[in-house]
Amino acid sequence: MNYVIREIKESEHELLNEFLYEAIFIPEGTAPPPKSIIENRDLQVYVKDFGLFPDDKCYVAEVDNKVIGAVWVRIMNDYGHVDDETPSFAISIYKEYRNFGIGTELMKTMLDFLKERGYKQASLAVQKANYAVKMYLNVGFEIINENDEEFIMTCSLNSDLSV
Repeated sequence: MNYVIREIKESEHELLNEFLYEAIFIPEGTAPPPKSIIENRDLQVYVKDFGLFPDDKCYVAEVDNKVIGAVWVRIMNDYGHVDDETPSFAISIYKEYRNFGIGTELMKTMLDFLKERGYKQASLAVQKANYAVKMYLNVGFEIINENDEEFIMTCSLNSDLSV
């Protein structure tokens, strides 16, 4: 599949609400929540006022001039928060574009950017049953903590390591 990875345009920031909803892991056999769930304060931390803070960064994947996926980071007190200097990841791709390696390339692009900017690590939280856990491990994330439902993962961005 031919796709392009590029920085998000300011005019596209509103798409992050869509991708935030797409990022919600829905176990098989479970009904999806209403789209209004993204209005929850715990979820709005990922997208509210995106682009206004110095650590906000987003890349999108585009197929045939349509944005089909996004990876974004910001320093926030979210589910994957480890400290106030570590950007937390969010990533999502429309279902019909999954399993083509696009998510992996989005992750690698963002990790390379963060490494170039001198961040020491990045973090994320992921449901244990989420198929994406394998991808996160493959791009260099490690499980540092867990609860009944989620893994908290970090990826070291030390300059002597290659992503």
